[in-house]
Amino acid sequence: MTYDLAVVGTGFASSFFLLTYLAHAPATARVLVLERGPRPDRAWQLENRRTSPVDVAATFRRRGLPRKTWTFSVGFGGGSNCWWGCTPRFLPVDLKLRSAYGVGDDWPVTYDELEPFLEQAEDVMAVAGSDEAHPYPRRRRHPQPPHRLSQPDRKLAEAYPGLFVPQPTARARLPTRTRGACCANGVCGLCPIDAKFTIENGLADIYRDPRVTLRLDTEVVAVETSAGRANGLIGLTETWKADLVVLGAGAIFNAAILQRSGIEHPLLGRRLHEQVSLSAVVELDGLDGFDGSTVITGHGYMLYDGPHRRERGACLIETWNRPDQLRWEPGRERQLLQIKCIVEDLPQERNRVTVDSDGVPVLEFHDYSAYARRTLDALPSLVEDVLSCLPVERVLWEPEPAPTEGHILGTVVMGDDPERSIVDRWLLHHRLRNLAVLGGSAFPTASPAHPTLMISALALRTAAYLMGRV
Repeated sequence: MTYDLAVVGTGFASSFFLLTYLAHAPATARVLVLERGPRPDRAWQLENRRTSPVDVAATFRRRGLPRKTWTFSVGFGGGSNCWWGCTPRFLPVDLKLRSAYGVGDDWPVTYDELEPFLEQAEDVMAVAGSDEAHPYPRRRRHPQPPHRLSQPDRKLAEAYPGLFVPQPTARARLPTRTRGACCANGVCGLCPIDAKFTIENGLADIYRDPRVTLRLDTEVVAVETSAGRANGLIGLTETWKADLVVLGAGAIFNAAILQRSGIEHPLLGRRLHEQVSLSAVVELDGLDGFDGSTVITGHGYMLYDGPHRRERGACLIETWNRPDQLRWEPGRERQLLQIKCIVEDLPQERNRVTVDSDGVPVLEFHDYSAYARRTLDALPSLVEDVLSCLPVERVLWEPEPAPTEGHILGTVVMGDDPERSIVDRWLLHHRLRNLAVLGGSAFPTASPAHPTLMISALALRTAAYLMGRV
């Protein structure tokens, strides 16, 4: 049998693509979805405190920077199981770094082109956010009201109107039909009350559609091609024919599948990257923290955009409402502010995904860019100035950046020029026009903002284009 559509993966990219595709596909459409992992139920996840029985460390190999790790989840719903529900938008200038600041690459799409799909993704996720102040353009209100800020957050919001805002998040502020309201317990990687959006609690109806055949525990090895077209998918023991092939397996496995397929390009697998972050604890004099209504309450854009991006990376400041530590002095236990500074990293071709002789992906990450390092080095003095509106006693910085942000990007970059990109502005392969490669693998650059909302919007846009709705 030949399917109309064969999709790899059930995470954000694949599921949001299917949301639009199925809305406009005929009743006779035949859709095959192949998921490498299982679909453990919620009781199993909570009992085992894991999102999946699959050991992700066994699915790839690492080379390069010893401290660098990569976080994801293999199984139904993909990264929606382990993400923390952070959904800020990119700034419009994030898509035009080369034009604005002479660094990185411009994206082949604009903010205005993406905004309708950003709105749709926010609606599906029931994103909570502020409608009074935000650093990027918005045409509509957020689906849910913002989470409550902590006392230090409120001081920062007063000092930096429009630049310090409640974090936009898919951790529910108000209960929905399938989700409880966030209880700020801080264990969002596996939310015990199902408050954050996941594919299971938000888009599971897609996979109950009678047109969809879902195959779990089924690994895809390669794309079958001939005569300039993708003909289907090749698994470990069988092959599936399809008129349209969509890869939504993430930046590691999208690249590996293409490499194992013999679909060559000089940039394939290269520019593996994500943001890099450095955290600190701020001791305050007489000002209590940890009274917000979710785990990450504030987003600060004070060090994000400006002429400095010609020389060093933008920084998004998160304020955390999870008391990882308290002060020892009686009566001053909560006089703390925990911050995390997320810095953009320019992609480098030497950081890449390759495939070993046995077909296993190898992640080679040698170091962050000098562009990102310059911001990391400057953070103590920059943050001292930003926090001058607070009664700061001292700032205690972590000695090293975090080993991962859980955002795996690059490797199948998009662009208008087939010589300098692998997929086009619609995420369609430049040569194999019935092959779409979705997800963060297409990102030309990484904003400091979390990428999941953008991944979802791009997938919605690709499906709308293929279904004649753009």
